[in-house]
Amino acid sequence: MIESLLAVSFFSAPLFSAPLLAIETAPEWQAALTAVVVVVTLVLLLFVQRSPDMAMIGGVVVLLAAGVLTPDEAFKGMSNEGMLTVAALFVVAAAVERTGALAAIVDRFLGRPESLASAQVRTMVAPSILSAFMNNTPIVALMVPAIRSWAKKNRLAVSKLLMPMNCAVVLGGLCTLIGTSTNVVVSGLYAAKTGRPLGMFEITWIGLPLLLAGFVYLIPASRVLLKNRRPAMSQSDDPRQYSVEMVVDPSSPLIGRTIEEAGLRGLEGLFLMEIDRGGHVMAAVAPTERLEQGDTLVFVGVVDSVVELQKIRGLRPATDQVFKLDDPRSERVLVEAAVSNTCPLVGLTIREGRFRSAYDAVVIAVARNGERLNMKIGDVALEPGDTLLLEASPQFIERQRSRRDFYLVSEVTGSTPPRHDHAWIACTILVAMVLAAAMELVPMIAAATFAAAAVVATRCINSTEARRSIEWESLLLIAASFGLARAMEKTGLAEQVAHGTISLAGDSPHAALAAIYFVAMLFTELMSNNAAAVLVFPIAWQTAADLGVNPMPFVMAITIAASCGFATPMGYQTNLMIYGAGGYKFSDYLRFGGPLNLIVMAITVVLAPLIWPF
Repeated sequence: MIESLLAVSFFSAPLFSAPLLAIETAPEWQAALTAVVVVVTLVLLLFVQRSPDMAMIGGVVVLLAAGVLTPDEAFKGMSNEGMLTVAALFVVAAAVERTGALAAIVDRFLGRPESLASAQVRTMVAPSILSAFMNNTPIVALMVPAIRSWAKKNRLAVSKLLMPMNCAVVLGGLCTLIGTSTNVVVSGLYAAKTGRPLGMFEITWIGLPLLLAGFVYLIPASRVLLKNRRPAMSQSDDPRQYSVEMVVDPSSPLIGRTIEEAGLRGLEGLFLMEIDRGGHVMAAVAPTERLEQGDTLVFVGVVDSVVELQKIRGLRPATDQVFKLDDPRSERVLVEAAVSNTCPLVGLTIREGRFRSAYDAVVIAVARNGERLNMKIGDVALEPGDTLLLEASPQFIERQRSRRDFYLVSEVTGSTPPRHDHAWIACTILVAMVLAAAMELVPMIAAATFAAAAVVATRCINSTEARRSIEWESLLLIAASFGLARAMEKTGLAEQVAHGTISLAGDSPHAALAAIYFVAMLFTELMSNNAAAVLVFPIAWQTAADLGVNPMPFVMAITIAASCGFATPMGYQTNLMIYGAGGYKFSDYLRFGGPLNLIVMAITVVLAPLIWPF
């Protein structure tokens, strides 16, 4: 019965499911050691700021060395279908981003927010609605890179957006039976007891109020409880200020749009200084000024902002030299190079020295001690110490490391221009992946891995970029969490904690319901949510039978508690996916997610008995 329910559709596919658990008899010292290891691991995650994946793996290694876990149990998470699916989804999401398709979609649907609260609402509403009908993991996998780019473009702290979005997605999954795999697992356990599964919208009666309450909490709480995790040195502190000229292409989608509508106003670390329109220079550019074909836009800014400028569809460097390089533009990178006093082109202009022919690279911008160079790039006479921003092939860096023409040569991370002509291919593969899994043509892992292979094969993203797109720290955290969860199950520690907590509730149904919820919530913070639900369900059912009350409030409490783990990175698989992307610390989850856990718990304990009376 459970297996058939788990196969309802891709939207409810249990990416991080666990087998039905059988509590094993183990020596008491193993349970004690497991408890110590879990506590120490949590302390390290809370107070040690670096390498959270190493803290988790360290705990698993200790249990393996002590004989609590077998090698297969310790490292089984490395081959878990959910983890492999997430890895494949990272590649697919990166390909959609790499082709510029993601930026176009985000700009169209998210627009330009007027405030942080407006930005949060835009990034929370649609994902939460989608999560009611499809699996949370692909939603978050696609939203993370989109929100990172969108936040940077709109000068917003990504740490203020990703965690509220993730919480909204999790709460949205509680609005239908197929919203999360945990809902389906509990429905299967309920059907085994009663002969009928839960209804498609039975959980909606409590899920919808929880989602609305979550929105009420998330927006104001994020202002106070979430820190701005931007780097200590902001982009505007960069001493290298480049002057860059960009031309509006004849086929540019920016033609006819205002500076503000095109997203060219207020870019962090970048200032639009003037527009040259057919020889007429507009020095004070109003945000309402509309762009025309052939406009030359002069920007002043730091290198990271120049990189983002290069990715805007419809703009290209003003120099035509970039089109005379041998390599396709989509395979080039931006390189920073400081001119040495032994460079043969010192004293010559870039045009006189035939820079492109000499180095197979094109100068995009020049930085000279913060000085504004009021001349065309080709007319700049090179001086020792000038920092050049070049567009070149990746081989340029290797060639120049053995020469003395430049002091320092370094690639600008993430500077390869988007493959806009491949955007439709990436989107087609993405849609095909979702439809194939939704129509149950193939399992989700097969759809995701095939899509990842397809975006590489069609050159939407190359193999090097695909490997770089996978957030290995998140995957190692996910894999190690399975080992710790297995140790808690195997040693009986989880069962001891459950029975000990529930026994404190006495004969009060409401107190017992609160205890059941608390235990399920605690377990989902430390192990997979499906494992937590399977472990607590029989205890909850027996508790309801002993008290002689309706078991439905207990069933709903387990369903909600097993999905709503907001207080630790391990509480839900998507929590781990935003960990590195948002620059979060363990304390952020505890500080922001802890109160949300308690709010959801309080509402559930109060509403469940009213909707399904004892």
